[in-house]
Amino acid sequence: MFKDKNGQFSAGRLIAFIAAIVAVIIVAASCFTVVPAGHTGVVVNMGRVSETVLQEGFHFKTPFVQEIVQIDNRIVKLEVATDAFSKDLQTVSTVLAVNYRIAKDMSYSIYKEVGSNFESVLVMPAVNEVLKAVVAKYTASDLVASRSEVSVMLDEELNGKLNARGIFIEDLNIIDWDFSAEYIAAVEAKQVAEQNLIKTKTEQEEQIVIAEAEAKKKRIAAEADSDTAIIAAKAEAERIRIEAEATAEANRTIAESLNDAILRNKTIEKWDGQLPRVTTGEGSTPMISVPME
Repeated sequence: MFKDKNGQFSAGRLIAFIAAIVAVIIVAASCFTVVPAGHTGVVVNMGRVSETVLQEGFHFKTPFVQEIVQIDNRIVKLEVATDAFSKDLQTVSTVLAVNYRIAKDMSYSIYKEVGSNFESVLVMPAVNEVLKAVVAKYTASDLVASRSEVSVMLDEELNGKLNARGIFIEDLNIIDWDFSAEYIAAVEAKQVAEQNLIKTKTEQEEQIVIAEAEAKKKRIAAEADSDTAIIAAKAEAERIRIEAEATAEANRTIAESLNDAILRNKTIEKWDGQLPRVTTGEGSTPMISVPME
């Protein structure tokens, strides 16, 4: 097989045979392709993108005519660092983590429009544009306070912008907000002022509480003294009333016990035996002098 006409070994025939084998192998290898898991294969016929999309697995293709471009449809993580201006014109340096994927049924259209550089051509510009638009709706302080709300808005805005192109945002997180040194210093000064105000207000409230407690204490003491005086006055009045009633009752008892006989007897007991003296003045009316004890 590898001998010439003279029956001698021919190296040229061997080389030609090996070349033929290699060519057959190359042609055979170019007749099929394997699309790995999580990918789709975009068919390109002589430079023209076909709407036919190959799914995962083994596929035949026309050698030297068809090219299979593999598109990764798995979730891809992208970190974007960019600057934007807040509503109050503060510079906000932001780092976003964006997880996105390419829809399998849209692989051919994305490749046809922008090729395989869809991340730099579509995703990155959209993230920067949406971020600047959303950040401009909030003040710097609101961005910090409304971090989760801003994340949701960014996610919704990005999906609204990219879904029609076959790109879907699966998750979005704000890794960091960073502000200018001047703004941070102003915020710290404001926080110190607020803390001092709270401290002053607390001290004033404590003083008010103490003053109110002292006033209440004095009011209670005054009320207690007043109640004591009222009780004492009522007791004294009751004592006087009881004594008066007792005296009146005694007088009434004595008055009821004195009859005419007893009164005459008392009078006789006190008489010293002297008769009353009658004195006649210049007038006609006599004057009787009764001796008094």
